[in-house]
Amino acid sequence: MPVVSAAVCPHPPLLVPEVASGAAPELDDLRTACLTAIDGLSNATSVLVVGTGPVRATFPAAAGGSFGAYGAPAVRIGADDPVLPLSLAVGGWLLEQAKAAQLPRAYLAVPTDTTPADCLRLGQEIAEGNDRIGLLVMGDGSARRSEHSPVHLHPRAEIFDTTVAHAFQHTDLDVLRALDPDLAAELQAAGRAPWQVLAGALEGSTVTGDLTYHAAPYGVGYFVAQFILSG
Repeated sequence: MPVVSAAVCPHPPLLVPEVASGAAPELDDLRTACLTAIDGLSNATSVLVVGTGPVRATFPAAAGGSFGAYGAPAVRIGADDPVLPLSLAVGGWLLEQAKAAQLPRAYLAVPTDTTPADCLRLGQEIAEGNDRIGLLVMGDGSARRSEHSPVHLHPRAEIFDTTVAHAFQHTDLDVLRALDPDLAAELQAAGRAPWQVLAGALEGSTVTGDLTYHAAPYGVGYFVAQFILSG
């Protein structure tokens, strides 16, 4: 049972206070929920951060991430050049604020158009390793939740996000496995592929899950959940 715990978090750059600037307090509850969920990874011996990226790629712990494109050039993670896509950069930044910061880490980028079958297979491969892995799975829900969303309101956005929230709360892997990639793309739900990697990694295990945050403060669905595996 190499995957021993997992956490799901969103990846808006506004989680970084220097990016959010004066609006930073608006996401205090979300930041707290993320850090609490990530603290649940402390039973692992290493952390794998999974998120979306333009191509499938793995990155070592020293890989760099920058928030310069979001107005905070002084905020960086990692010792090497900034190569991490946003989802992984936010994941790395969150890790560095949490108790799990001292654990060895690696990063995995999964393209948003990865098929469900490939996502599940990738998760199963992760679970077949020898290390006690904590998964930090980064992904946003629909970006079409309101008229003030990054993309205009879609009538199916809230239903989609509510379905995902229910799956996290009840650890319903069947629902996560069945998420439609075409609908997720239409709704601009960036988390679909990473969540299906998670579903593959948790397959066959006894899992206790807890959804600790679900809201759409800027018209984008954000979820925080944590999972402990016991067999």
